[in-house]
Amino acid sequence: MGTCDMRGNEDRSTFTLNRAGETKTFDGFECASHMKAPTCRRCRCRVLGHGLEVPRAMYRCSHRAREAGHEPASVRA
Repeated sequence: MGTCDMRGNEDRSTFTLNRAGETKTFDGFECASHMKAPTCRRCRCRVLGHGLEVPRAMYRCSHRAREAGHEPASVRA
């Protein structure tokens, strides 16, 4: 049984994610995405796909990047 690092729930079906040497435990993908996924600089949505990265910012898509004044760039792979 593990404890979710996001909500503190104890659950027997938890899983762990390791990113950049940091390991976190979650009881669902919703908690994992709220804690670990980057946030779009323009609309504040969580970027769950590839997103679009420009210097010092992450956007959900090229449309949001253009709204913020950035020229379209390559999609993050």
